[in-house]
Amino acid sequence: MQGRKFAVQLLDQTEQAGSYSNLLLDHALHQVEMEQKEKNLCTVLFYGVLTRRITLDAILKKYSKKPVAKLDPTVRNILHIGLYQLLYLDHIPDRAAVDESVKLTKQCRKASASGFVNAVLRSFLRDEKQIPLPKQKKQAISIQYAAPLWLVDLLLKQYGETETIAFLENALQPAPLTIRRNPLLATEEQLLEALQEHQIQKHPLVPDAYFLKGGNLRNHPAFQKGWFHVQDAASQICCRAVGAKPEETVLDVCAAPGGKTCTIAEYMQGTGQILAFELQPKRVPLITKAAERLHLPNVTAQQGDASVYNSALPQADRVLCDVPCSGIGVIRRKPEIRYKNPESFADLPAIQAAILETASRYVKVGGTLLYSTCTIRQEENADVVTAFLAKHSEFVPQPILPEWGGKWAESMVTLLPSDCNSDGFFLAKLQRVQEG
Repeated sequence: MQGRKFAVQLLDQTEQAGSYSNLLLDHALHQVEMEQKEKNLCTVLFYGVLTRRITLDAILKKYSKKPVAKLDPTVRNILHIGLYQLLYLDHIPDRAAVDESVKLTKQCRKASASGFVNAVLRSFLRDEKQIPLPKQKKQAISIQYAAPLWLVDLLLKQYGETETIAFLENALQPAPLTIRRNPLLATEEQLLEALQEHQIQKHPLVPDAYFLKGGNLRNHPAFQKGWFHVQDAASQICCRAVGAKPEETVLDVCAAPGGKTCTIAEYMQGTGQILAFELQPKRVPLITKAAERLHLPNVTAQQGDASVYNSALPQADRVLCDVPCSGIGVIRRKPEIRYKNPESFADLPAIQAAILETASRYVKVGGTLLYSTCTIRQEENADVVTAFLAKHSEFVPQPILPEWGGKWAESMVTLLPSDCNSDGFFLAKLQRVQEG
């Protein structure tokens, strides 16, 4: 199948089903018979259109006589793909981008729209591919960086214009492929040699973290032997901040798919016990399989609701509370987050506070409680932790990673993608100093 046609089908499916883009694409490409070149093109177009849709719709609004929302969804996605190629894929000639888009109308059984698609794309070309930007600053930022107005407002209020632009520019770039070496099974020399064809590079800040150029890692012998797992640098920093040591008892209360659980288990050198919980029963095996592949016998995974206290669990030396969140920090990996209704975030702080409250009850005196999210929204981060501390004098803030100095010596850290080429993330580290 042609990559462009498959990208249209997946974009249609994403709009209809509201699926996570990464899961949908991975599953679909695994199932379809298609040349690798076409799979690569499909991936670029699929993620590109999802990411830039606000910009592409602003162009359509100017050149389409019909309101964008009333266009046939498939025709709209064909236009999105055509415009994306014209704007962002320099290796594809403009004429080819237009001609292939017109062909798509016929391949997708929308032949009656071929003239319309041709007219819109050629009109855009005649105007030298100029993106229409309004005079109002917020609206212009929204269209230029393909960000919804609610996100622009949030970032400007909490971070200012410079950080906002930096975050939004970063969110338009492909997320890096980062892995974590399993120090229990492979030396750095072994891993570098095994993955040299992927242009492996050591992360400048995070121990045992490496950047790779793409490729199918699941079938790589080093992956199958458990020498590494894929994990963003921010998540690896989170696990290091937990501070787990050999023979300790650790709880990971929101664990699936298990990446953080496994990294913490490696810091424990495969000893002690780390109990990992997941609300959805069908996701629990993901944790178990990850631990088995990495040869980590100290991991036990089971179903559990992080907001409900379980008196049968042991008091722990460390508890990781990586709560459900709005996910704004991973927007470049999951571009569909841009199109969420921000009102859906309203209940999150209460859910997060309930989980933090419950998780705190498992921490023994002298133990560590780490709260984390993959969002940079203050209401889900510092506000939740500050409110918790106001009610719990038995917990005191602790520096995240004092040995690193700078911002890492603080007890709450918001990690922006520009800080160390990672996802956006939040960390807060607390210690129980007495019984509650």
